[in-house]
Amino acid sequence: MRSQNQWAARGRIVLGLLAACCWSSAWSQAEIQGGAAATGQPVPKTISVPQARLDAAAGDGSNFLHSNGSYAQTRYYAAAQINTGNVASLKPIFNFQTAVLESMETAPIVVDGVMFITTSYNHVYALDAVTGQEFWHYKHKMGAVTTYCCGPNNRGVAVLDGKLYMGTLDAKLVALDAKTGNVLWQTQIADPEAGYSETMAPVAVNGKVLIGTNGGEYGIRGFVKAFDANDGKLLWTFYTIPDKGHEGVWNPNDATGRDMHRDIAAEKAQLASKGSDFYKTLGGGVWMAPAVDKETNTVFFVAGNPSPDLYGRERPGDNLYTNSIVAVDLNTGAYKWHYQYISHDVWDLDAVSPVILTEAKDKNGTTRKVAIHGGKTGHIYIHDRSTGELLRFSDAMIPQENMWVLPTPEGKRMLPGANGGVEWSPMAVNPSLHLAYAANLHQPMTYHVEESRYPGGKLWLGGAFKTIASEKQWGRLSAVNLDTGKIAWQFDTEQPLIGGVLATAGGLVFNGEGNGLFRAFDAKTGKMLWQYQCGAGVNAPAVSYTVGGKQYVAVAAGGNTQLDFKRGNSVLVFALP
Repeated sequence: MRSQNQWAARGRIVLGLLAACCWSSAWSQAEIQGGAAATGQPVPKTISVPQARLDAAAGDGSNFLHSNGSYAQTRYYAAAQINTGNVASLKPIFNFQTAVLESMETAPIVVDGVMFITTSYNHVYALDAVTGQEFWHYKHKMGAVTTYCCGPNNRGVAVLDGKLYMGTLDAKLVALDAKTGNVLWQTQIADPEAGYSETMAPVAVNGKVLIGTNGGEYGIRGFVKAFDANDGKLLWTFYTIPDKGHEGVWNPNDATGRDMHRDIAAEKAQLASKGSDFYKTLGGGVWMAPAVDKETNTVFFVAGNPSPDLYGRERPGDNLYTNSIVAVDLNTGAYKWHYQYISHDVWDLDAVSPVILTEAKDKNGTTRKVAIHGGKTGHIYIHDRSTGELLRFSDAMIPQENMWVLPTPEGKRMLPGANGGVEWSPMAVNPSLHLAYAANLHQPMTYHVEESRYPGGKLWLGGAFKTIASEKQWGRLSAVNLDTGKIAWQFDTEQPLIGGVLATAGGLVFNGEGNGLFRAFDAKTGKMLWQYQCGAGVNAPAVSYTVGGKQYVAVAAGGNTQLDFKRGNSVLVFALP
């Protein structure tokens, strides 16, 4: 197991050339996992979220039914009781403390006044969303081996009808009774000994549960799978690494048209000497929840870095569909289109932040349905939703320098560093303003490469990324005009931003920092209107909901393993007096 001072993980600020595996061990699970039955009492009401409620979630001013608000994942909450005129009066209502003092990246689900939250190590809690009273507490019984990158996180549950769905660190999908917390079924998604794990929030839709996989740092073969929501049977699999054609078109440039300095002739010679099955360890993990367009039955997601991260000689070609936005059919998983941002990535600038479905104008001023993604590069990419055509990319939200210098054994400096830009942090969109809000981080790094063969399900970086101790690290909350790609406003923060954004109909944007500050901004101007010190890193995306005519805002404050921000175990809830 990697010691805490050796890493600050995902994107993975690796402080040396490491061969150890992130958190791979046989745990004695006594306290952390428990049994299959939840403790506590049943929720004192029926939990019922049929498909029609999930379809209408974007306009639901009472609940927060998806980890990113709706199938479109705009993280826009359609209520305005808390607004720019009164947010300065926002006060804490309760602070719920969990049993797990470790990083928190959960986005709470709120159904009819009941809140469902997750923690590291796959605990789930059901709470009264007004008082913080605990109803039940479920602790997942972990398998003997867990192999995962970047902390033991979980980013939330999905809900459908009366069930909750959670992915686990030992690569299972678990269905819980939302009223009692008891296990209804569980299924093994993939083999944790081969490097697979789950930290993402699943998506429940049309009787299916969609979930991708972590593991791009371990030589896995990435995928998105659909399981039957009633019994957990596998319905379809889309592999982010095709068995044929993964070499792609030998693209020499990135999505912005810049030369990536590839030696394509050498890569083609390497491909000719490779075996036929290296696609099985080519990476392409899917870290975050997919977006779903119900009108066209299309699922949109982004796939992460190839394996090994930095040593490209092991994987000649474009390495499709790594570092790409991908669209597949909801019913069958069949491929529709993809767009690759960085071919043959050797900088670990993978596509991670979840896709958002919204609208934007093209260069002719015509409004089009689009799918957007905030990249580690610091650009927001805006695509035609039906074809994948790249309509535009935004101005760079953070400094870029020396792109795309190739890593060397001694190390080469390039900005952005391997954490981004926009890491896994979900963006938000205000549809009336056509503004997207992105939490960025700035961490100057040097990129180091070393020869590395597949180690069999263990950490496989092929080098390291090293932060430059003499250079300042910081964060930047950016608002980008989707119709032009221009930056509307920016707010710089003391520490790198990771965790995500919430926008509301009250003209507000909420974002948290690793130093414990949780803040509200004017969505139009970026003026900071309110802040509260939560006591631990606010590195999770906030949510909002309304109960009994009163609007609340909730956020987890548990810190972050990846950037080593102060740990906590709280979910804080705020409202007006």
